[in-house]
Amino acid sequence: MIAFGPVPSRRLGRSLGINNIPPKHCTYSCAYCQVGRTSNLDVRRRPFYNPQVIFEAVKEKVDRSRELSQAIDYLTFVPDGEPTLDVNLGEEIDLLKPLGIRIAVISNATLITDEQVRRELSKADWVSLKVDSVDEEKWRKINRPNRSLVLEEILEGMLEFGRNFEGKLVTETMLIRDVNDGDSSLQNIADFLAGLKPEMAYISVPTRPPAQSWALPPDEDKIARAYCIFEKNLKQVELLTGYEGDTFSITGDLASDILSISAVHPIREDALNKLLETAGSGWQLIEKLIDEGQLKETEYEGNKFYLRKPRLEKLVEK
Repeated sequence: MIAFGPVPSRRLGRSLGINNIPPKHCTYSCAYCQVGRTSNLDVRRRPFYNPQVIFEAVKEKVDRSRELSQAIDYLTFVPDGEPTLDVNLGEEIDLLKPLGIRIAVISNATLITDEQVRRELSKADWVSLKVDSVDEEKWRKINRPNRSLVLEEILEGMLEFGRNFEGKLVTETMLIRDVNDGDSSLQNIADFLAGLKPEMAYISVPTRPPAQSWALPPDEDKIARAYCIFEKNLKQVELLTGYEGDTFSITGDLASDILSISAVHPIREDALNKLLETAGSGWQLIEKLIDEGQLKETEYEGNKFYLRKPRLEKLVEK
């Protein structure tokens, strides 16, 4: 299916997804990939579908959604592989623009060293780039790239793109237990992102069965430390830990609101106390959420933080 949705997305509101390449054509074979190992590990850009076919599939979905009064906030290139492998990506974006809906591309950034790829991505309104590590050894272990790729060149390509992109640039970093979740690794990533200047830096953990069984999420202490290290360096930071639908919802239910907020932003103890006081509640609510296994207390640089525990499916090797 070329077009699917629209589906709810915390990052993009209601997103209509676009599969512009067949499954598992990718420049990476990430250890944590939820759709399995890459069957076509390639860096050669080429056509996959006729751009007009993609346009018609998307337009049909858009027309149907409008008939049903269903909003679409973004048309999102998010295939089961790397969207910039599609040599027609720029043409497809041009065809879709007259539909009057913002366009997003979720990329692993490996081909951003190519000036043509940077030009095509610049046509989008919102672009996400992957930065799982800035260390060569860790990058190869986590992302398992095509052997022709050079990390230093990719990082420089991201910086070049960021200097000229006029849309919204965000990044995503996937944390893997005992690989890139140490303070030194996190600080190096944060330092690079500070130079890239994304409008939002997302931190993810594996929440579905990964391609490799060892690609597991860090514990909640490490996730909270990652958030704190990133927050010191970057304008906006959010966690993506498996809660897409209820983030920042105002429900009138204090426990739900605390869980919703702490799934995205670990809450410092003083801020949580203030929230409880404002709501006329007490610390016993927090103790209850901790006892139920919904909330986790952790400490960083002398401050206590509280975050919602990630909702993980059984992580077994595919």
